Amino acid sequence: MIVVHHLENSRSQRVLWLLEELGLPYAVKRYERDKTTMLAPPELRRIHPLGKSPVIEDPSAGTGNGSLVVAETGAIVEYLVDKGDGRLGVPGHRRMALHYRHFLHYAEGSLMPPLLVKLVLGRVPLLGKAAQKKVQPMIDVHLDYVEAHLASNDWFAGDAITAADVMMSFPLEVARSRAGLDASRPYTIAWLDRIHARPAYRAALAAGGSYAYA
Repeated sequence: MIVVHHLENSRSQRVLWLLEELGLPYAVKRYERDKTTMLAPPELRRIHPLGKSPVIEDPSAGTGNGSLVVAETGAIVEYLVDKGDGRLGVPGHRRMALHYRHFLHYAEGSLMPPLLVKLVLGRVPLLGKAAQKKVQPMIDVHLDYVEAHLASNDWFAGDAITAADVMMSFPLEVARSRAGLDASRPYTIAWLDRIHARPAYRAALAAGGSYAYA
């Protein structure tokens, strides 16, 4: 059984959702953030040297030294899709396959960094709040790009949900919470409402505990 080392209010909620969608058995080891720094606890370094979440352990794929450990959300998602016999993976249509690969990497490579910068600046006294205003236009470019794509696509890679949608969920949930994503971008809001209504998503919330962005 796969063990998910799950940090509260983090990217690892996507891993639980994907596992539910794929119907793969798993167990959750939940960690709380430090209330002062909001960072992951040091216990996570016992699982992986980076000390971050998500991290999964797969005993069935381990060697004599123990379970296989996989870190980084994108790598975990690709590993789980493969373990699930390709379900929610690359679509057969070439153009949709390109969209799949693009958004699978775009979520963390392009969309998440300015959201993280805005979060960090928000914690800096005085000048941080002013600096946030300079970051928001960068975020708006991404939100407009996503909105335009979803205006002509129900999902990020075709007419059915894929792992690309799973990857895109966290940055867009964060954007809705604190970076200007609202009813002025109705297609993106409708997409968020669709994923939040999925039984697998709701089951993942129950498994992972409280989550600020759903």
